[in-house]
Amino acid sequence: MSIYRLNRLFNPQSGRALDVAVDHGFFGERSFLTGIEDMDAVVRTLVAANPDAVQLTLGHARLLQAVPGKQKPALVLRSDVANVYGNPLDEHLFSHHIPHAIEEAVRLDAVAICANLMQLPGRPEIREANISSIMALRGEATKYAMPLMIEPLVMQDNAAAGGGYMVDGDTDKIMTLVRQARELGADLIKADPTDNVEDYHKVIEVAGDVPVLVRGGGRVDDRTLLERTAAVLAQGARGIVYGRNVVQHQNPSGITRALMAVLHDKVSVDDALRLLGEPR
Repeated sequence: MSIYRLNRLFNPQSGRALDVAVDHGFFGERSFLTGIEDMDAVVRTLVAANPDAVQLTLGHARLLQAVPGKQKPALVLRSDVANVYGNPLDEHLFSHHIPHAIEEAVRLDAVAICANLMQLPGRPEIREANISSIMALRGEATKYAMPLMIEPLVMQDNAAAGGGYMVDGDTDKIMTLVRQARELGADLIKADPTDNVEDYHKVIEVAGDVPVLVRGGGRVDDRTLLERTAAVLAQGARGIVYGRNVVQHQNPSGITRALMAVLHDKVSVDDALRLLGEPR
């Protein structure tokens, strides 16, 4: 891992990071495109809002990196693609990482590369494919000093959950997969929140000295989002990776400002909401 690259991800004062994920189109689901249909406009908006990082795919990373100047978000590059979010699921499921992913990340001046570690009920072949990808990526990441972010994702049964982007917030399941990510050599871990946010210190504990960034999941109201953010930070999380709660927001710049204030300035939820002009 290169600490030099991570110096561009984490805020030097707070030691925390906001990574806005807009890599959803990679997964081939129409519903994932809501709010990110025009990626040129999305990237312009995010550059202006200036979160710590933006998570993009190989096809869209250039939109960020072509922006001139030094004052812009860092790039986190999504490295793998899978077809596990449809309802019903395809008969044949797959997960693959892109060829020469680490070299592509170096060429694109990314600060980290992100890969899934998914636990999908009844489909162990997906976890096997993810582990194979992670092991291949780990070797190349070490060679090129590219930080590897592993995304443990405990999914609910697709049919029972109604399909789509449904995750299982069971603390024990998340802990187990997060620990496996650490054992596989993660430099960063991007993990789901537990159903009981007061349990999240257990996830931090099994991750050890590996920084944990918390995934955002589906859209929630602003107060819920900011309260959950403050809660996981209090439990020891080093940052957040939010997608739809930023790009599908009616005021993406405003919610980014509010989240950054909670992360880096430790403002209260009520004060952060005022940045959006919302009542207490």
